[in-house]
Amino acid sequence: MGINRIARMAGVSTATVSKILNGKDQAISESTRQRVLEIVEREGYIPNAIAKSLKINNTKTIGLIIPDVMNLFFSELAKGVEDSADKRGYSLILCNTDNSTDKEKKYLQVLQSKRVDGIIITAVENSSDTSFENCIAPIVLLDRDIKTNRPVGRIKIDNEKCTYDAVTFLLNKGCTNIGFISSDTVNSLSRSRLEGYMSALKENDIPYDEKIVYLKDYSVEAGYAGALKLIENSEVDGICCGNDLIAIGAIKALKEKNIDIPKDVKIIGLDDIFISSYFNPPITTVKQPIYDMGLEAVNLLIDMIEKRETDLLRVFNHKIIERMST
Repeated sequence: MGINRIARMAGVSTATVSKILNGKDQAISESTRQRVLEIVEREGYIPNAIAKSLKINNTKTIGLIIPDVMNLFFSELAKGVEDSADKRGYSLILCNTDNSTDKEKKYLQVLQSKRVDGIIITAVENSSDTSFENCIAPIVLLDRDIKTNRPVGRIKIDNEKCTYDAVTFLLNKGCTNIGFISSDTVNSLSRSRLEGYMSALKENDIPYDEKIVYLKDYSVEAGYAGALKLIENSEVDGICCGNDLIAIGAIKALKEKNIDIPKDVKIIGLDDIFISSYFNPPITTVKQPIYDMGLEAVNLLIDMIEKRETDLLRVFNHKIIERMST
């Protein structure tokens, strides 16, 4: 069975059949579209499931875009999304952007060409709403928030409160000179984490000192370089880290300088990725429910796909997990 025979059976041109099969059938009448697809399904030209999805304009497929599949945080997030999608009868297409806005835009286009029913995205750090302007599919922003005029779902934690609580925890542990290592403030998540740090200092009448603040990205390398800068510029006795990868890098740097953790410097991370409890020393961290956030992102997206009345903003709670780094 070829496209020419389908066209003859339906009484249309091969170009019309091609447009219908590729989803470029906006100018074709619904009766013609249905007639062609019924022949396609009946004759087995493409798998029945695909033919059915074309007829009802539903592929039971979700796209997931994340910035770094090697980052254990995003791996766990993706696991939650995949498990939830599978339970709800959806397949998942995973796209890794390597934190590139160009890749992010490309994958948004690719997923739409695949006719996914919806998209879950953890945006790159300097992403903007312009990437979503022409996206027809429903979108859920997971973890990283972006200001946009179009309605989108949002799954996140209170990032400002996370670092506020982390600094307060270090202060209660006796720290008086607390540094901060995180990502540059190119998005609301990073800005909120810095604001939480600053707010905790201000509330305790501690002046903000830019010499003990290092902002680059959420990586082990940033933690390593940042810790070296902090101890060079000041006698810090505590470091609040924007995520656990940064905390790992900071611990490595301090160990190389023979600085005792937690006796000389106490360190707290954020996320509670899997490796944090097995690192040496095990890392005290602000835990966000990563896996559960992935699960809920799918639930919210399906609510949007099925046009249910729902709250588009869902904020998860965090808690401090105390280990040996403090």
